[in-house]
Amino acid sequence: MTRLVGAELFRVRASGLWLWSLLAALVLGCGFTTLFTAIGPENFDPPLPGLGTSEGVRAVLGLATTTLFVPALIGAIAVTGDYRHQTLGQTVLAEPRRGRVLAAKLVALAVVGAGYALVVVAGTVAALYGTTALTGTRLGAPPGEVFAILLGTAAAIVAYTLIGGGIGALVRHQLAAVGVVLGYFAVAEIVVLVIPGVNHAYPYLPGGASAALTGFGYLTDAVAADTGAVTTLLSPWAGFTVLLGYAVAAAVLATMSSLRRDIA
Repeated sequence: MTRLVGAELFRVRASGLWLWSLLAALVLGCGFTTLFTAIGPENFDPPLPGLGTSEGVRAVLGLATTTLFVPALIGAIAVTGDYRHQTLGQTVLAEPRRGRVLAAKLVALAVVGAGYALVVVAGTVAALYGTTALTGTRLGAPPGEVFAILLGTAAAIVAYTLIGGGIGALVRHQLAAVGVVLGYFAVAEIVVLVIPGVNHAYPYLPGGASAALTGFGYLTDAVAADTGAVTTLLSPWAGFTVLLGYAVAAAVLATMSSLRRDIA
């Protein structure tokens, strides 16, 4: 297994995906946090509590969850790259047990997701404290609370990377997998959230689970204010469990279905 995981990590490095992942992590972690902190959440539309409050700090840090589709895309692209470049055949010849191959890919993706999360968290911390120091803003949340929020964000990033990998293994075609990730996380979950009655399922979807994990309930609060469709999020640990459950379910389904098909 160690050999397989090493091969998968080498494949990610050789493909150049690591570079795009690094750039995305820097932009989303450092760039976006700098912008949101400099503007101030109280100047958003609709306005949010300022950075002088715990709620305002949580809102700025929680905005990172709106970009979780990026690590999901990384996972999907990494897995479907084998099919696109027709390199999976050589891998299967070396290790015919395709379940082990997929497991190695997911372990490698967990490492990639952890690296992405580390850059995002480091960039967010630097941007948050650096920008507030320059503007003279006093944060309303202690470092321990900031760390807890960012730890939840990091866990969500790793989970989404694995979910994207599971989707890629199921769909196999790279463009189709990208379309599924973008269509679901950018559109489908929002539709579920705004429909009264149906929105009760939202806490058990990846978006709701990640919101519970990071404590960022801005979307659910905004929808409740506009439509009256109140949604109660899960506990952080339950949210993380749900996210991992989706990643495992996608991997199991892929092992039982798409991985058994012939390699084109």
